[in-house]
Amino acid sequence: MSKHTPQQLHAPVLPDKVVELLAPQPGQTYLDLTAGYGGHASLVAERLGGFDTVTLVDRDENAIKELERYGHLGATIVHDDFATFAESAITAGKAFDMVLVDFGVSSPQLDRAERGFSIQHTGPLDMRMDQRQDKSAYTLVNKLSEKDLMRLIVTYGEERPSRAAQIARAIVRSRPHRTTEDLANAILSTHRGPRQKVHPATRTFQAIRIALNDELGQIERLLTVLPRLLNPDGRVAFISFHSLEDRLVKQFINEQVRAGYEAEFDVLTKKPVLGKTDDVHNPRARSAILRAAVKK
Repeated sequence: MSKHTPQQLHAPVLPDKVVELLAPQPGQTYLDLTAGYGGHASLVAERLGGFDTVTLVDRDENAIKELERYGHLGATIVHDDFATFAESAITAGKAFDMVLVDFGVSSPQLDRAERGFSIQHTGPLDMRMDQRQDKSAYTLVNKLSEKDLMRLIVTYGEERPSRAAQIARAIVRSRPHRTTEDLANAILSTHRGPRQKVHPATRTFQAIRIALNDELGQIERLLTVLPRLLNPDGRVAFISFHSLEDRLVKQFINEQVRAGYEAEFDVLTKKPVLGKTDDVHNPRARSAILRAAVKK
C-alpha cells in the first residue's frame, strides 16, 4: 500500500459541488462507481457518519489496494468496471440513495509511466484501466489496419479525417511501437508548423484509451440501467472530462427534460458545473464538467 494519502495521490475534482449536489444524510447509502483513491468517498462518508453504508467500485487493481483502507472502516470494496457492477447490483435487487461516477483518468494512472497513459512519461504501450484485461494499447497500435486506426482516431479522438489519415499512415509505417514515446514521435513526425500548446498526439492517445477500455460503451450501459440503481429521491452526479462523455450524459438529461411528467429524473444542474471556474486550484479539473439529477 502506498504511503501517500488518497488526497495526495489524486485530488478529487469539484469536491464541494459534488457533496452539495449529492446532499448526503446520515444513514443513506452511497455508491461510488469509479472510486479511484477515495477522495470523493471520504468527503461523503464524513456527512454520512462513517463508511458502513458506502460501496466503492473500481476496475483498477492499484486503486482497489488503496481503497482497502476504507474497507477496514466498513466500506464495501468491489473490483469491477462500473457498468458490469451496476447491472449485477440491479439483478441482486440493490439500489442506492446516492451514485457518483467520475469518468476521468486518475492522476496516478497519468503520472505512473508504467501505466502507459501519458505522453509526458515514457512507458510501455499499456493504457489498460483494468490490468486483468489481455488486450493493451500495444495490440491496437500494432495490429489494427491503417483504415481502422484512422476510423478510431476520428471517432474517439475527434480528429479531422485528413489529419487522422496522416497519423494512421505514420503509425503503420513506423511499426512496431513498444513505448508511449515511440507512438508520440510517430505522430509528431506528421506535424507541420510551430509547436502547439497541446501535444499533437493528445487526441490519438485519447482515442486509443477510449477504444481499448470501451469507455463510451460503459457509459451507455450505465445510463440504460440507472433508473433502477437509485432509490426514489436518489441523486446521481456525473463528472465528464471531454465532449464525447459529456454528450452522452447531456443527452440522457435532455431526454429527461423533454419527457416532462413522464420523466424518471429531475435535473439538478440546469447548467453544468465547470472545473475551470469552480475548482480553479486543481489543474486536473480544468476540463471537468459536472451534471446531476434526482430520481422522482
